[in-house]
Amino acid sequence: MQRMRSPNSYWSVFDLVGKQNQLSQLEKEIEHPDFWIDSTIAQKVMKTASNLRDEVEGWNKTKQQVHDLTDLAKLDDESLRPDLEVEIKKLEGELEKRSFAAMLSGPFDHDDAILAIHAGAGGTDSQDWAEMLQRMYLRWIESRGFTAEILDTTPGEEAGIKSVTIAVGGQYAFGYMRSEKGVHRLVRLSPFDAAHRRHTSFALVEVLPQVSMDEADVEINPIDIKMDVFRSSGAGGQNVQKNATAVRLTHIPTGIVVTCQNERSQTQNREFAMRILRARLVELKHAEKEEERAVLRGEYTKAEWGSQIRSYVLHPYQMVKDHRTDFQIGNAQSVLDGDLDAFMEDHLKSSGTK
Repeated sequence: MQRMRSPNSYWSVFDLVGKQNQLSQLEKEIEHPDFWIDSTIAQKVMKTASNLRDEVEGWNKTKQQVHDLTDLAKLDDESLRPDLEVEIKKLEGELEKRSFAAMLSGPFDHDDAILAIHAGAGGTDSQDWAEMLQRMYLRWIESRGFTAEILDTTPGEEAGIKSVTIAVGGQYAFGYMRSEKGVHRLVRLSPFDAAHRRHTSFALVEVLPQVSMDEADVEINPIDIKMDVFRSSGAGGQNVQKNATAVRLTHIPTGIVVTCQNERSQTQNREFAMRILRARLVELKHAEKEEERAVLRGEYTKAEWGSQIRSYVLHPYQMVKDHRTDFQIGNAQSVLDGDLDAFMEDHLKSSGTK
């Protein structure tokens, strides 16, 4: 009979007793008559309690499954072996996912994410590479059971895309995806080169947390925003809005520009554009703090196109390598088909989840 890895090695990752005590304390706060006096604080507490409840209930359910399977295995009944082998394998996979998720302890790790991909140096090849990355991430999002909504797309001149912005919904979406932020490099025989020579293309991936206004910890003054409206554009002149529903927001103090044109109404586009702007301002504030800390530690280096985080090599051999951790996989096609978990988990573990 297959033996499971000791459950204690999983429980040690997730402090179940500590989380249960924390949840009990929050539930007492929620029951207090004065809880809703400050609705902003109350909503934050409610969200924290809801996340904790989901985690605790999930771990308790998994823990019960472990005990049930252990009891069945102790019967030493050979007729149960095939079913037990299957259930143990499924349960270990679930435990690995839960123990990994337990390491996601950043301030926005529980939140939804905004994924943006921008074609870089490389012309048409780069724009095609940006679209390949979009496909890769959409497949990964689907495999995780997350939702994806394309908010804004700028098609390439000959092929691919110049940029795309996608709203990703799902618990821990930002926590998982934040490891993907950076420059991604592709090496292949170019399908757009008549001589079929090897080309190197680059694309920039941004991952931002979707945070509500009360959580953003940034103030957006309406007078600091310039809004322009225009007609949505589309490839080949199809599905183009006749009315001016697309929205472009410019945050005057920072110069940040956000566009959204994939919703049917101007109101919806403005709402999504504000969500993206808020996320970018949160990221900017966080980056400034990180830069200050890095300068104080003497570790600051400017992020530039040359500092790619990952290379995808399709010729003369196949390999995908993360340059931050040296983790690599020989099956490049599986990665391009959305098999990204190993890279995300390896980076998270090596960076200490910070």
